[in-house]
Amino acid sequence: MSYDSNINQAAKAELERRRKLAEETARCNLEGFLQGCPRAGEIRRELAANAAGAARAVLSGGDVHKALEQRKERGMALRREYEELLGECGLTRRDIEPQYTCLRCKDTGFADGKLCGCYKALRRNLAYRNMSAELPLDQCTFDGFSLEYYRNDPAAYGRMQSILRSCREYAENFRANSPNLLFWGGTGLGKTHLSLAIANSALDKGFGVVYGSAQRFAVALERERFGRDNSIEGTSVNLKECDLLILDDLGTEFSSAYSNAAIYDVVNARLMSGRPTVISTNLGLSGLEERYGERFTSRIAGNYALMGFMGKDVRVQKIQS
Repeated sequence: MSYDSNINQAAKAELERRRKLAEETARCNLEGFLQGCPRAGEIRRELAANAAGAARAVLSGGDVHKALEQRKERGMALRREYEELLGECGLTRRDIEPQYTCLRCKDTGFADGKLCGCYKALRRNLAYRNMSAELPLDQCTFDGFSLEYYRNDPAAYGRMQSILRSCREYAENFRANSPNLLFWGGTGLGKTHLSLAIANSALDKGFGVVYGSAQRFAVALERERFGRDNSIEGTSVNLKECDLLILDDLGTEFSSAYSNAAIYDVVNARLMSGRPTVISTNLGLSGLEERYGERFTSRIAGNYALMGFMGKDVRVQKIQS
């Protein structure tokens, strides 16, 4: 999968930042160690001289084996002394050597002449972040979800209390193969709020989350399919392979044979790969069947935990209060 230049540049910049940080930290630790322990500097020079002496022994002839064994023993003794000095200063070998995030490529992005997996993962996560940019995550938390707007309707209050509890548990126990959820009900009942609260929790756990409206994704998929916008290349793969996809407002997108098929393809691909999806919609199962067909609705009904939201539009209540 290819990415636009901004993603590639951001990934390279992040790898460079990691590499420089690891090398600079090690360099500072080493300089401090050598300044505080002059004998350590002497040992480093003696080790270099010992290695050069071994090379000369090979070239000079004579009893090469004996000379090399002596050099080897000398080198081992020097290294043991060096390690002891490190310990006396409260350091280890790791403290004076760069600790790269990726040991395979040493944070260069390339290993054995090929793109390293860490670079690919970094680009993918950056793409996820871009696709979910500008979400009001800080405003949509579980603690910020108020049940007070449902108290006038006992049935709605009980239902929403149960849904809130279930969503909290889902978020707390989220994993790469968590169940799928379908939030359905009228507008302004908290479907988007709880979806974003789940996204917040999954992101905090380090999972790659893609969030967006069905309309936005339908447009992006169509533009990608017909090559109208290179900046969204990779949308289909990102939607199918992210750790958690949150598809908001399903059913509000412009309906066409292509958009319906594209959304079904994404939902079905994630079901086949066992990756969790959270869908919110104003449509019940009958409405989904009328809009997307029996095959799509059957996949949802058989593979999603259905949560029916109840109550009066919270946004309208806030305006009236």
